[in-house]
Amino acid sequence: MNYQETLDWLFAQLPMYQRIGQSAYKADLNNTLQLMQWLDHPEQKFRSVHVAGTNGKGSVSHMLAAIFQKAGYKTGLYTSPHLLDFRERIRINGQMIPEEVVVRFVEKHRDVFTDTGLSFFEMTVGMAFQYFADEEVDMAIVEVGMGGRLDSTNVITPELSIITNISLDHTQFLGNNLASIAREKAGIIKENISVVIGEYTDETQAVFETIAAERNAKIHYVQPSVSGWVSDLNGPYQKANLATVEKSVHILQSQGYDLLTHSTQALQEVKKLTGLRGRWEVISREPKVIVDTGHNEAGVKMVIQQVLNETFRKLHIVWGMVGDKDSTGILSLLPADAHYYFCKPNIPRGKEAEQLKKEAVAFNLRGTTHSSVREALDTAQKKAHKDDLIFVGGSTFVVAEVL
Repeated sequence: MNYQETLDWLFAQLPMYQRIGQSAYKADLNNTLQLMQWLDHPEQKFRSVHVAGTNGKGSVSHMLAAIFQKAGYKTGLYTSPHLLDFRERIRINGQMIPEEVVVRFVEKHRDVFTDTGLSFFEMTVGMAFQYFADEEVDMAIVEVGMGGRLDSTNVITPELSIITNISLDHTQFLGNNLASIAREKAGIIKENISVVIGEYTDETQAVFETIAAERNAKIHYVQPSVSGWVSDLNGPYQKANLATVEKSVHILQSQGYDLLTHSTQALQEVKKLTGLRGRWEVISREPKVIVDTGHNEAGVKMVIQQVLNETFRKLHIVWGMVGDKDSTGILSLLPADAHYYFCKPNIPRGKEAEQLKKEAVAFNLRGTTHSSVREALDTAQKKAHKDDLIFVGGSTFVVAEVL
């Protein structure tokens, strides 16, 4: 198989949560543990930092990877989902895993994938860990896919665990209150391994304290940064992520990693060093078009605050969502004085544009429906004045189609 044929096989044969939703979710680590044994335990052959959280874990992971890269460490980075190319999920020093490595890994192991009923995500974790081990990375920054306790990445023993924040998302899997979700995220806390907590409430702090005490893990709570660290990742919501990165870097420095002298410069080059896209990204001007992948209540709230801080004559919003997410809380956050272009991301999980529009009307959100994300954006750009603002969001998959 060539690379495209390999991807087609992966997407067709292995259940993929991003595309089909709940039926692809595996609520245990048995498959991953079995795969690690089959691969001769690559997860034990490299050092790592493990990053969980409802929002911000992707930004924190990329910032840390940039800092390790700039400091001269051979740095692996595992994230999900991808925007444009499957290989974005697995990088070393910012470079995506080569196509031939993907093909070779799948050809060698695909019978095992199907025989054991692996999910797409479990297979991807196995591929990433094998690649990091084979390439002998000095450090791998590993982002949790969903939750933490039962996430396939939770077979590593990291140098440091990080939990960015807790808010309501994936409630059908993780629980419908903050304490339940915190317990799932705190599942990445390991015996005698320090954990950084980026944001917390009384409710979630109690959970963290209990689990950390059970595992003799020292907790480091993040305080607002006073150092003035800044990043090329835009948006006010990055302030909390930067403070989390700063705390983490100081802890890793104390563990012997030479990072501090390189941090300031690295944070100015996160996008270039790691290839990160889709976080408050300006893709066009006159009219200005901004895309952002924020897609749960906490993320959307922060992003919309930033949108409203922009200067514009009129606001146009291209908006699409997935069908298995409760839209009411999110739609209630959107400004009623914008014109909306409702669309369906091109995945089986996508919410039909007409249904989304019907739900939006209950919140006085008015607009038109479109047959695709691209048509929605094209229409918005044709209707917008050069001094207007177009924002594209609601789902990672909407942003992916635009990019």
